[in-house]
Amino acid sequence: MYAVVKTSGRQFKVTPGTSFSVEKLEGKPGSTLELTDVLMVGGDQVVIGNPFVAGAKVLVVIEEQYRGRKVMVFKKKRRNNYRKMRGHRSELTKLFVSEISSSLGSAKAETKPHVLLADRKAVVAVKKTREERLTERKASEAAGPAAKKAKASTGAKKKTAGAGKKAGKKSGAKKKTTAKKAKK
Repeated sequence: MYAVVKTSGRQFKVTPGTSFSVEKLEGKPGSTLELTDVLMVGGDQVVIGNPFVAGAKVLVVIEEQYRGRKVMVFKKKRRNNYRKMRGHRSELTKLFVSEISSSLGSAKAETKPHVLLADRKAVVAVKKTREERLTERKASEAAGPAAKKAKASTGAKKKTAGAGKKAGKKSGAKKKTTAKKAKK
């Protein structure tokens, strides 16, 4: 069974268990919407509405709210030094068709929707808060002063080794200058 649904100013042919994207509809991911603007229902028999099929409805679940690809808009008027470049991203809603019902009968989806529980804007890599970092630092300081000393000693060796090389170069440079003065 399939249906042709009108939403967001466009028409979509949908079947149970499929997903499609429309312009933004209000609602959170996981919520259910009922689309009643059904233009046609098909299957064994076809029912065409005038303009809508009476008693037909499509139940959809919001899978996610997201933004579409960037569309570049370029305007130009020749010989006038007029050029504008703008970008535009549409707000979209991804819908999962869970059921189509009409006077002919109903059809349910065999699969479940892939609902993203958070918007893409809110999906961020897990970052530690400042308080968590401070508590971890305090715990490591309290747990292992010997580990802290070991880190400090390795760092000190690196610093002294580098400092010795620099000092050696400087002393060598002084010797050369004194040797040149002795020749004169």
